[in-house]
Amino acid sequence: MPELPEVETTRRGIEPYLVGRRVAGVILRRPDLRWPIPPQISTLLPGQRIDAVERRAKYLLLHTRAGSALLHLGMSGVLRVLPPDTPVGRHDHVDIALERTSAQAPRILRFTDPRRFGCLLWQAPGETHELLAKLGPEPLTDAFDGDLLWHRSRGRKAAVKLFLMDNAIVVGVGNIYASEALFAAGIDPRRAAGSISCARYARLANEVKRILAWAIERGGTTLRDFLNPDGAPGYFFRELNVYGRAGEACRACGTPIRQVVLGQRSTFWCPHCQR
Repeated sequence: MPELPEVETTRRGIEPYLVGRRVAGVILRRPDLRWPIPPQISTLLPGQRIDAVERRAKYLLLHTRAGSALLHLGMSGVLRVLPPDTPVGRHDHVDIALERTSAQAPRILRFTDPRRFGCLLWQAPGETHELLAKLGPEPLTDAFDGDLLWHRSRGRKAAVKLFLMDNAIVVGVGNIYASEALFAAGIDPRRAAGSISCARYARLANEVKRILAWAIERGGTTLRDFLNPDGAPGYFFRELNVYGRAGEACRACGTPIRQVVLGQRSTFWCPHCQR
């Protein structure tokens, strides 16, 4: 599943082509993805100018005066900006056509989603969609730090990795980057969240910020389905220290990396470096 760096990479890739452009029309090749596509996408979005492209957690919002199209890439979704005559593939479910400008040729924003776990929804002006209403702070902002993690973790017995991946605590720290940040902070992912000290949470928060920022600069992590909007893969996967490396030698100490399932997700850690 695309994680925060992949979604932010997508946002940065499509933003220059969308902001300031009017929507000429919308083509829906099916009525639903993960959920039914609301009628406002077809009735309100056409004719509107896209004023901003925002990322909130792993969601993308195309803001207009009439409201906002809310997109999630799901497990395998990809957004690409293409010429309008680009042939349509089997899994190309949505085209948002963009009007020609004096500086730019007409383009389409195409949503391709083979597994159909993504979504295309609508947020009315001045409202917050229910999917966004209870989300925690963004990890790359000042609202997220070690003090927040320490205060929110008191009394919690859940594994610290599951705590870090809870979107009500902080958004966008998915399986890959949670594993990598815990390794960088030297914390065993199986430890109870409430047992971690404030000082260690401060280091963990800093590592989350560092690793996510670096992954964004490297174009995200390509493991199975994700491609950048230009069709190129991300390259952060070459720098993973523990994720997906079970049985391989730790890059820091040489101890074999271990794997366990936490919360139905594979978790990787070094038993020597992480305590």
